Amino acid sequence: MLKMITAGIDMGSRTVKVVFLEELNVDGAPELKWGVKGKHMMFPDELDMDAAADKALADGMAACGLSRDQVTRIVATGAGRKQVRFADTDVTEVSAGARGAVFMLPSAQTVVDVGAEEGRGIKANGSGKVVDFAGNEKCAAGAGAFAESMARALQLTLKEFGEASLRSDRTIPMNAQCTVFAESEVVSLIHSATPKEDIAKSVLDAVASRVCAMVRRVGIEGDVILIGGMVNNPGFVRSLKDALGVDHVNLPDMPEYVSALGAALIATEKETA
Repeated sequence: MLKMITAGIDMGSRTVKVVFLEELNVDGAPELKWGVKGKHMMFPDELDMDAAADKALADGMAACGLSRDQVTRIVATGAGRKQVRFADTDVTEVSAGARGAVFMLPSAQTVVDVGAEEGRGIKANGSGKVVDFAGNEKCAAGAGAFAESMARALQLTLKEFGEASLRSDRTIPMNAQCTVFAESEVVSLIHSATPKEDIAKSVLDAVASRVCAMVRRVGIEGDVILIGGMVNNPGFVRSLKDALGVDHVNLPDMPEYVSALGAALIATEKETA
């Protein structure tokens, strides 16, 4: 009997992620079990989204040693999900993020998703279904792009920016509510000879504060898990933990792939329904 393989493709604003799931042989288990067979990420550059989706899937299958006829079902998610012509169906980033996060951490009920352009708080149940959510889709001030813009203003890489913030224990309020005005505040702090590490912490505290406001709208329950690219910024992780007032924020493996994983899991549910 051939193993069932599904794929989830996350069409983000800056990257395309693909995750392939494979049915596992689990003796004595009545339900299907799934494991990650492979994953792939690409940066579209000059490609249009249609071409980027095609290339991401093809490159991902090649890396996993798969052919197209072995993949039984594909579900798309992300901002560009409607442009994935080969997908069998698509789901929202909220649904995919919740499903993938609970798969990674079954005890998670509070999912914090912070990527390049968007941030959101999600309340999920034990099955990975969305109970409630709140997001900032219309503004990047509560997302990774805000931190990237401020890092450029300080002439630091994002990695250096996050590491610098950990060397500060000062709290400097940042009042601006958008990237444009916040950059002016950063320039003013630079001119006043404020250390870069203090500026970096103030920026990440501001991002975390806005994300925290979204999370509090849906309520903080159970274990908290952070997904998305900002997992890789240790300064933001510290700021978020402090803003939420929790002892621990769980950080999953392959955080950028969680939504693609969730889409692949949803594909397994549709295939076995």
